[in-house]
Amino acid sequence: MCGIGGVKLTQPGPIGEELVQMMTALRHRGTDSTGFALYGPWREDRLIVRLRVAEREKLDAKLNEIEAELQKAGGQFVGPPTWDKTERAKDAFVRLEVSPDIDVQQVTTAWIALGGVEVHSFGHSLEIVKDVGDAQTVAARHNIRDFQGTHGLGHCRLATETEVDVAHGHPFWARPFPDVSIVHNGQITNYYKSRRLLEQEGYQFSSDNDSELISVFIADQMKHGKSFAEALRYSIGALDGVFTYLLSIPEGIGLAKDRLAIKPMISAQTETVVVMATEEQAIRQVLREEINTRSYGQGEVVIW
Repeated sequence: MCGIGGVKLTQPGPIGEELVQMMTALRHRGTDSTGFALYGPWREDRLIVRLRVAEREKLDAKLNEIEAELQKAGGQFVGPPTWDKTERAKDAFVRLEVSPDIDVQQVTTAWIALGGVEVHSFGHSLEIVKDVGDAQTVAARHNIRDFQGTHGLGHCRLATETEVDVAHGHPFWARPFPDVSIVHNGQITNYYKSRRLLEQEGYQFSSDNDSELISVFIADQMKHGKSFAEALRYSIGALDGVFTYLLSIPEGIGLAKDRLAIKPMISAQTETVVVMATEEQAIRQVLREEINTRSYGQGEVVIW
């Protein structure tokens, strides 16, 4: 039932605003949580981290602990931390810029072990922002509309199996691979077997959501030599269930649909933008002129 969508521009532009409008049009598909994976300018000299501290009154102490663990791993802050300024909020959403020459898995594991810390993304260009509530609520708290970038993903969630909280909201980052994110509509039925196999390879997971599994699965396939397109195609046979997912990397966005093609996906494009979403009305929030749309069927893979 969840709604997913993505935008890819030929030149940097207002992807934040466009994704907010799209997710607002899909709010009837779920308002438990809403999230955005946003790709801004790529920089080699730093990694952007997005994380959540559960207890806002402990933020200063927790940031000191976060910095100490980063330094143990040979890293450092390359700018002052920033966070949302929402009054009366119980939690805090923090943005960090850190030195790029660190072991991302080591740092992520150490931060989570502190307690009360969720790590939502690492990236040279990727920033994942997600929260409970609908698109308008999340956008207002996190200034999503102001984000300028090249491409991004959006998700509005109706929780069916896991908790209604920030940790289980989409998008997911492919921990520990920087700049890889996913939004997903559907269910992976061989989740536990697939997860165990990845855990045997040393991967750790931040949730028990099957969408996170897909992102790590694809990133691992690419690590072992498959191209982006090959990894997406391989997932159609390797993953059981009904699913449509959009997976994003710095170069663009990929789509994969299972062999039953129950979960919908439609796209439209012009010379300057390609837009894809669960429903056409979301696409028309970005492309308001007369457009031709394309629907996707069984086992299809597309890369924009």
